[in-house]
Amino acid sequence: MVDISIIMGSESDRSVANRAVAVLEKSKYTYEVMVISAHRNPDELDSYISSTDAKVFITIAGLSAALPGVVASKTKKPVIGVPVSAKLGGLDALLSIAQMPPGVPVGSVGIDNGANGAHLALRILDLIDTVKT
Repeated sequence: MVDISIIMGSESDRSVANRAVAVLEKSKYTYEVMVISAHRNPDELDSYISSTDAKVFITIAGLSAALPGVVASKTKKPVIGVPVSAKLGGLDALLSIAQMPPGVPVGSVGIDNGANGAHLALRILDLIDTVKT
């Protein structure tokens, strides 16, 4: 069982994911890191989203940054988008993540800020744990 799923659109996003991992390593929650592209591996992404028991997704993507929105369209679980500064200083990715259509929410953190993505995921899980007790 895993609490948090970190999904990167490509291996080039690893340094941003590592910032999230550094935060999660100090927490009580479990996590896994996956590389699944919404564009190149849509069937694999669908299968993973439907089969994982993760409670929160941290999605890391640059350029068109479709990954966070695609994940959010396929689950009711919280999705956090971390834009990557691949082009245009990451502004293209930030806007793609922030401008989701109604009913497909994605929480967004700052460009390349994998650490804040992890901190937000931890706050969500802490809230869930508080409600359960």
